[in-house]
Amino acid sequence: MTVPSPTTVRRAAVLVALEGIAGVLAAVVYVVSGIRGGDEPGLNMFGTAAYFVIIGGAVLAAGWALWTGRRWGRGVAVFAQLLLLPVAWYLAVGSGQWIYGIGVAVVALVALVLLFSPSAVQWLSSTQDSGGPASADSSGPDTR
Repeated sequence: MTVPSPTTVRRAAVLVALEGIAGVLAAVVYVVSGIRGGDEPGLNMFGTAAYFVIIGGAVLAAGWALWTGRRWGRGVAVFAQLLLLPVAWYLAVGSGQWIYGIGVAVVALVALVLLFSPSAVQWLSSTQDSGGPASADSSGPDTR
């Protein structure tokens, strides 16, 4: 049984899903570039596309999970945001693309704030996977 996610989690879900869509679209761009014969030394277009499909698909699935009230999506979403922060740093400082770097950082930070908001944390702790209330009290060992 899933508990409906609060508004903050749904807003984060939209951001996370858009990040996942961007990853999948990047994969499409790499595939098209590879088919057209685009050649960059040291870059395998199809391998890079596969990487973006896997990562983008996982992030997109996390966004869907958050939207539909499945708590497992939060861990994937938080991990993705934490990985995006060094990417933003590299974009801004390492390659001098400040606009893109700041944009990526802002989106990642906003998503993290939403995912760690009081209502999101309360939602996360409101139920266990079995649908019952979360509790440290137990009459015995877990027999699932």
